[in-house]
Amino acid sequence: MFISLEGPDGVGKTTQVALLAERLRAAGVAVVECREPGGTDLGERVRALLLGGDVAISDRSEALLFAAARAQLVDEVIRPALAEGAWVVCDRFIDSSVVYQGVARGLGVESVLQASLFATGGLLPERTLVLEGTARRDAVPDRMEAAGEAFHARVREGFGQLAGQFPERVLRIDASGAPAAVAARVWAVVAPDVR
Repeated sequence: MFISLEGPDGVGKTTQVALLAERLRAAGVAVVECREPGGTDLGERVRALLLGGDVAISDRSEALLFAAARAQLVDEVIRPALAEGAWVVCDRFIDSSVVYQGVARGLGVESVLQASLFATGGLLPERTLVLEGTARRDAVPDRMEAAGEAFHARVREGFGQLAGQFPERVLRIDASGAPAAVAARVWAVVAPDVR
């Protein structure tokens, strides 16, 4: 099973990935956690470039850099883990690019989706959980977090559209409240797939 957690910056994805992986392990499931961009040597270098803010990056270049990091993550981490029968829980995946670059940057959903599917060899998560709640941003924002409120409003709207466009795969989760309460909502969605 391949699950991604998505949502706007600061909504608690990283915390929920860790809590879900912990809960799955307690249920006897082998789990590999990953994040994007990142998770490989190439991915971590691309992450530093994309989020650092010290290099000017055009919108199209941004989308392709995310896709390149994703391709490496799929080849090095995700496909091998799935082949071994492990669950993969990923902090962001294709849907982030569709929303951030396709919708919020205006590059077009279909263009970004096709580039991302090429990068992953067609691999999509079986479940994408979109966390919706109040963003808690770092005091020193990264390049994406610093993109401005209009950009982040488009991101929130884009994730809402995503759930409507892919209802069989994308589920919205209320991320308000304490992390334990959000984790319980995430688990309620995932638990039926645990055998």
